[in-house]
Amino acid sequence: MITFSYDCGGVNWAQVRDIIAEVGWGERGPDDVRKTFEKSSFVVFAFEEDTLVGFGRTMDDGMYYALLVDVVVRPDHQRRGIGTKMVEHLKDRLENYQFVTLTSAAGKEDFYRRMGWRRQTTAFMWPRDWQKTDYCE
Repeated sequence: MITFSYDCGGVNWAQVRDIIAEVGWGERGPDDVRKTFEKSSFVVFAFEEDTLVGFGRTMDDGMYYALLVDVVVRPDHQRRGIGTKMVEHLKDRLENYQFVTLTSAAGKEDFYRRMGWRRQTTAFMWPRDWQKTDYCE
């Protein structure tokens, strides 16, 4: 059974770091990951018993603009509705914002399309690492 938590208390940040590495997002320190989640507007963590299997968070300006970031489900737990529930929870918390955006991981675009998200044709980014531009034109 999957359960969800909506605060950072009791999270094993080494597990968060391990899942981030497992999905190919590179190496991040557990303390750095903890700091980013603690600065986030809303968070969600998915657990199977005591094992972390997914998480997500949002950032926003408090009124107009919000962004879903770091939405991740362990590969061996994907396609079970966990990611959908986490995204819906986070999106519901941002219902009063005028613009809610996200950047999909490469290859995960259809996941968001199935939930009704639409591709934005005018978004731009300035990548800090030009080696990681697989989702840039």
